[in-house]
Amino acid sequence: MVKILVVDDEVDITRELQILLEKRGYEVVVANSGREALEKVKKEKPDVILLDVMMPDMSGWDVCKKIKEDVSTKDIPVIMLTILFGEEERKKSFEVKADAHIEKPIIIDRIIGVINWVLKYKKMLEKI
Repeated sequence: MVKILVVDDEVDITRELQILLEKRGYEVVVANSGREALEKVKKEKPDVILLDVMMPDMSGWDVCKKIKEDVSTKDIPVIMLTILFGEEERKKSFEVKADAHIEKPIIIDRIIGVINWVLKYKKMLEKI
């Protein structure tokens, strides 16, 4: 079973994503802050991380950068979720080595598609 860490400071959003993803057979772990996310990444070893950009304690971009700089977590795909629209925001996500960037509102089929894509891509890279 694929384990997904959902990170968002909005409890309603994490709850909604958890319900939608669990209905589709994923195991879901939730964090409501950047610091909590960094702890849970180490403890839970998720297969994929859905990470909100705008959070009060540290931005999703800062969290992603720390995840990708750590040898033990750098290969976990990170999908940025944001209400910020525009090329600059997308560019910043990829500068911190995020694997994908999705703009809100949440459209579960789009999120599932991107999750499947990053997992297939990761498997391809492991074979190289």
